[in-house]
Amino acid sequence: MGAWYLPGVITLHALEATLAEGKAPLKVVWVKKGELTPQGEALDVRLGGLLRQAMAGAGFKGEAGENLLLSTPEGHFLLFGLDEDPRATGGKLAQALAKLSFPEVLVEALEAYPLAEGILLGAYRFDRYKGSREEKPVAIQLSGANPEEVERAKKVAEGVYWARDLVNEPPNVLTPEALAEAALSLKAFGVEVEVLDEEAIQALGMGAFLAVAQGSENPPRFIALRYAPEGARERLDLVGKGLTFDSGGYSLKPTEGMATMKGDMAGGAAVLGAMKSAALLGLPVEIRGYIAACENMVSGRAYRLGDVLKTLSGKTVEVMNTDAEGRLTLADALAYAERQEAKRILELSTLTGSAVVALGEEVAALFATEETWGKQVEEAAKKAGEKVWPLPLEKAYREKLKSPVADLKNVGDRNGGAITAALFLTEFVSVPLVHLDIAGPAFAKKAHALGPEGGTGFGVRTVLKVAQGLSEG
Repeated sequence: MGAWYLPGVITLHALEATLAEGKAPLKVVWVKKGELTPQGEALDVRLGGLLRQAMAGAGFKGEAGENLLLSTPEGHFLLFGLDEDPRATGGKLAQALAKLSFPEVLVEALEAYPLAEGILLGAYRFDRYKGSREEKPVAIQLSGANPEEVERAKKVAEGVYWARDLVNEPPNVLTPEALAEAALSLKAFGVEVEVLDEEAIQALGMGAFLAVAQGSENPPRFIALRYAPEGARERLDLVGKGLTFDSGGYSLKPTEGMATMKGDMAGGAAVLGAMKSAALLGLPVEIRGYIAACENMVSGRAYRLGDVLKTLSGKTVEVMNTDAEGRLTLADALAYAERQEAKRILELSTLTGSAVVALGEEVAALFATEETWGKQVEEAAKKAGEKVWPLPLEKAYREKLKSPVADLKNVGDRNGGAITAALFLTEFVSVPLVHLDIAGPAFAKKAHALGPEGGTGFGVRTVLKVAQGLSEG
């Protein structure tokens, strides 16, 4: 399952020529608060003031994403309002160009890398299950861009696209076995991939993971990945939640809550997407990834409230909510990562609705057991253009997880649910851990600047920035 965007629809190229010097059927002229950029001004001078005249005549203010198409004897020009975020500008531009029919476009690369990344992400579509579709190939020339930056943006976007594709696949297609097959495709990029079947998972003693999986007709798969370039001096271990569908089990979700649960493996998808991009980029960091892939379903075999499960770590858990299943699968995946001598772990999961209540749909909650590691990830996310916000691992709330019959319960009460979920995870790992609860930003319920409704690929870019930071010391 490779990326379903079509490379021939939007292609990016670096170009030395300026707007005034270059040739293309359409030239994009940036406008910010009613003012042209220096290249736009130079072009306007060459055109005898035509651009400013058009702006004044149309009352064009250059608000973010606002655009005005001009047809002149000198060619076509698209006046386009700059966003504060160059990625958002690029995404909005890609979506605007998709509605036009110009085979070649010349664009001034003000901030080349984020602009290129935004254009590629904004151009994403997932329409493989639709009927005939009209393709309008567009070659975008980025004036003044560094070719290396453009190539890097393409490789990062490839991983994000793949993560989005995986999230957007319907659950009857993307079963745990299918996710494992997708992971195996990374071998072509030099990534080592091991897939454990149900028997092997049982032999390891992953009792919590298996309990969640046992209600489904589709068997679970544990996916272990290793990207190990020569000369790597640092190591990053990733754990991603891999629920390819979550009904809630006997703690059944309502229809509206279940409708997007094909995306409950967005954390695992982010791990796979990041591994692919890391390999394409040749990042000099060893990266390992672990995904416990399964479905949480209702059947005569499904696990129940009151069940006591033995985890890979040896700790026991009393099940008080079968819809708090992700943390059970992650408990075993985290313990497995530590067994592989992980030095530090970054875990990504669509874990709680509480995180969405606290931070909304665009910001992920960040929990860190060690401050320095937490700051590293937080800073990487900022550089990557992904929004995260730190929340506390309040130790007093650990009391909420006490069980009368087991080492701990899998849920506390409703208050501070994202925090108690994070505290639960910390019980299964001793090395520095950052837990990113991406329940809000992993799945967009409506179109946005960087893509359509559906999977966003959130986390891929943050992971890559974290890895880059480790490589740079």
